[in-house]
Amino acid sequence: MKTIFRGVSIRGKKNLLAFSIFLILFTGCRGGDDSDTNGGPSRAIQNKGSDTIVNIALAWAETYRDVDPSVSIAVTGGGSGTGIASLINGTVDIANASRSMKESEIENARSNDVEPVEHVVAIDALAVIVNLENPVSELTIAQLADIFTGRITNWSEVGGNDAQIILVSRETNSGTHVYFLEEVVRKGEQENSDIFAPQTLLMPSSVGITSEVRRNPNAIGYDGLGYVDPLHEKMLSIALDGESPYVPPTTMTAKEGTYPLSRDLYMYTAGEPSGAIAEYLSWILSPPGQKIVEDLGFVPLETK
Repeated sequence: MKTIFRGVSIRGKKNLLAFSIFLILFTGCRGGDDSDTNGGPSRAIQNKGSDTIVNIALAWAETYRDVDPSVSIAVTGGGSGTGIASLINGTVDIANASRSMKESEIENARSNDVEPVEHVVAIDALAVIVNLENPVSELTIAQLADIFTGRITNWSEVGGNDAQIILVSRETNSGTHVYFLEEVVRKGEQENSDIFAPQTLLMPSSVGITSEVRRNPNAIGYDGLGYVDPLHEKMLSIALDGESPYVPPTTMTAKEGTYPLSRDLYMYTAGEPSGAIAEYLSWILSPPGQKIVEDLGFVPLETK
């Protein structure tokens, strides 16, 4: 049975966090003990998955070294699907995901004697972004669906310039891609089988999307709020439909649930966590851990 635990931006640190992935890739075997430099016991946690979460996970891991030096945490990205697959095959302790596990993934895990346990660790607002020169400032979910399926191909059809729309998306292994496909392209309709237009540019990272949008005045993409810089990309206000208010993506609207593209961010463990993993997750959900979420431009959970 799945269990859910529930309980902005320091942009200048992001490059440092990305670089620090090389500094915290400690060696260690899953579930095994080693020894630290003083000869005491050392515990290793393997953490892998969502590129949306990777900067937060890196910051958590770095900070936790001071909280408990006996625990070494190796953090890598690769996408939500990669992290979940690693949890299923038993090569990681914690899988990061920007979407819920699929039923097929849960079945695969159970067939491999892994019982996934879901932990909500933060909230994200998925921002739809365009170039700063683009005059369009708001769209409905239906308009976004028509744009990303290719039914709308010119900006003039939604109040913009007479120019071809350039679509930019995360790659298919990304949990952010899956979320946008289900909630925007398919408008949350379970029977809807629409897919991204074939001309969509698939980017391997969040940085790839923001870079293309900055470069191309006719591009449109989407990214986690913590990866968007309002000085370089324009965030659109989004409405559920033509009768609903247009709401901008902010930490406040995400926390209130008024922004239509708010989502939980997850960590998954194989069974109920114990020992060092349980202690680490408890710290992540504590005020110091959630302060890091807020500092990096994401939405923290309520903490006691």
